[in-house]
Amino acid sequence: MGVMVRDRRGAYHYLTVGFLALLFAGCSSGPKYRPVEVPSTADAAYNRGDYETAHSLYKREAEQGKAEAQYTLGVMYYTGRGVPQDYAEAAKWYRKAAEQGYAAAQYNLGFMYYTGQGVQRDSIPAHMWFNLAASRYPVSEIKNRNDAIVYRDRVASLMTPAQIAEAQRLATEWKPKTEAR
Repeated sequence: MGVMVRDRRGAYHYLTVGFLALLFAGCSSGPKYRPVEVPSTADAAYNRGDYETAHSLYKREAEQGKAEAQYTLGVMYYTGRGVPQDYAEAAKWYRKAAEQGYAAAQYNLGFMYYTGQGVQRDSIPAHMWFNLAASRYPVSEIKNRNDAIVYRDRVASLMTPAQIAEAQRLATEWKPKTEAR
């Protein structure tokens, strides 16, 4: 079993998820791959399939603390576009962007905690990141917001009341970090 996900260019990929796919029954979404809003040289390289150049340019921007570039590196490592597929590396870059408040990265990091891809499976951070993503998606991205809510609620159905309270406490206390540039 597996799940279809869409990358930045709109191409669909079938990713094997194994028995966890049963948990997703009836939900058509998985990790989010939304494009960066302002086209850049890195975006142009990515969109024309020059992933080596795109990786180099995104990495330079990501190391300068740009959340969009950090998120996109996460996508590249998650899908194996232009780099060897590496869920742990994807989680690292998603976390950097998520900690700055980038909603798509928060969603993807929550998804990784939910599935145990690249991180140890853990309901508390999964719930927290889905909750934060739901609160940070703009009104124009209602589908993404609703997907975050659906997954947050699915995770909650697997948690004790004490775990839910801890996840909610963490989300309430969370503040975006500004990376040093």
